[in-house]
Amino acid sequence: MDGLMSAQIKLTPVRSFYSRKQNSIIIPFLASRVTSRVLIGRVEVMRSSRSFNSIAASVQPMGASEMGHFDNTLPSKEVLDVWRNADAVCFDVDSTVCLDEGIDELAEFCGAGEAVAEWTARLVDSARAMNGSVPFEQALAARLSLFNPSLSQVREFLEKRPPSLSPGIDALVKKLKEKNKSVYLVSGGFRQMINPVASILGIPLVNIFANQLLFGSSGEFLGFDTNEPTSRSGGKAIAVQHIRKTKGYKSLVMIGDGATDLEARQPGGADLFICYGGVQLRERVAANANWLVYNFKDLINSLD
Repeated sequence: MDGLMSAQIKLTPVRSFYSRKQNSIIIPFLASRVTSRVLIGRVEVMRSSRSFNSIAASVQPMGASEMGHFDNTLPSKEVLDVWRNADAVCFDVDSTVCLDEGIDELAEFCGAGEAVAEWTARLVDSARAMNGSVPFEQALAARLSLFNPSLSQVREFLEKRPPSLSPGIDALVKKLKEKNKSVYLVSGGFRQMINPVASILGIPLVNIFANQLLFGSSGEFLGFDTNEPTSRSGGKAIAVQHIRKTKGYKSLVMIGDGATDLEARQPGGADLFICYGGVQLRERVAANANWLVYNFKDLINSLD
C-alpha cells in the first residue's frame, strides 16, 4: 500500500538528487484503486495456498506510446553513479515489491472490499471538492473500521493468500545484497503482511519499517500502533531519515510508486528516488522521479 496518495501534486521536474525547495503535496489520501491508472495491461496471478514462494505473474508489456511522454526513463550518468554507489536501498511494498495493495486485499478477503472502495471514492471526491487534505492516520483508521479484521482472519488471509511478488524483485534484491548494499522495506502497510515478503526475499525483519495491527487477548481487532512513524502523514520520509542517521549511510536510494515514496527524497533522507511503474503509474510522481523504470531488470543490469 502506498498509503498516502495525492490527487494533486505541485512539483517541477527534478533533475538533481533533490530539490532544496520543499515539494508541495496536496490532498493526500488512500485511493490506489480509484485514481491510479494500471499500465501493465493485464496481470495474471497464480496463488498457492500452501507455499510462500514467489508467485508466478504474467505481465503484458506497455506500448511505446504509454511510456514515451516521460523524459526520465534513461538515467543520467549522475543518477547512475548514485544508484551504483548507494549504501542502502529502501523499497515501498504495495504496488512495488508486491503486485497488490495489502489493505485492499485484506478488506476483500474479509468481505468488505466493495465498502472500502466506495468509501475511498467518496473521500477522493470530498478532498478534491475542498482542495484540502486527509491525514494518513485518519484515512487508515477509517478504512480499517469498515471491516475490523480479527487476528484469526489475518492468519487465515496469510495462509490462503501468500505474497504476490512483482516480477524480478527477488533477483534485484539478491543482486543488491551481492553488491553489499543494505535493503529495507518501508511501507504504510502492516508488518503481519510484510514479514512473509521479507522472509521470501531474505531481508532481515529488523529492516522492516511498517505499521502494526493490534489485537486483544481474544484476537479481537483493537486498531494499529500509532507510535510507528509510518502510521502518520510524512512517515516514510521520517523512517528513511531515521535509517540513514542511525546506520550512518553516506548514500541511500528510495524505490516506490507513490507520493509518500517521492517525499522520502529530501536532505537527510534519500538522495535518489526511482519510480517503479511496473504495476501502477501515478503520472505526477513518475514525472518527478530521478529515474522511471517499468522493469526491475533495468536496475539489475545497471549494477554490472
